[in-house]
Amino acid sequence: MYIMGFMLNGGAKGMKRCNMAEMRRNLSEVVSRAAFGGERIIIGRRERDLAAIVPMEDYELLEFLEDQEDIKAAMRTLRKGQKGIPWEKVKKELGLK
Repeated sequence: MYIMGFMLNGGAKGMKRCNMAEMRRNLSEVVSRAAFGGERIIIGRRERDLAAIVPMEDYELLEFLEDQEDIKAAMRTLRKGQKGIPWEKVKKELGLK
């Protein structure tokens, strides 16, 4: 079923979906629907989900949750008595100065 150029389905909590061609034609509308309407929109190509456009609040929550998981992993490492990797070694391995 299509509503205003968006295919609705029952998956992913009823998230709206659009294909790449619709995305290119309606980029401004798609972004506005996410930003101001709080909609989550999955972008796909050839029956395959590729990406999602979500409101900033959703993105910020995801980043917060990922940070919390990183902190938990670091705390587990410290509780096990394992030493961390020195910052200088990390910078060197990543080619940072």
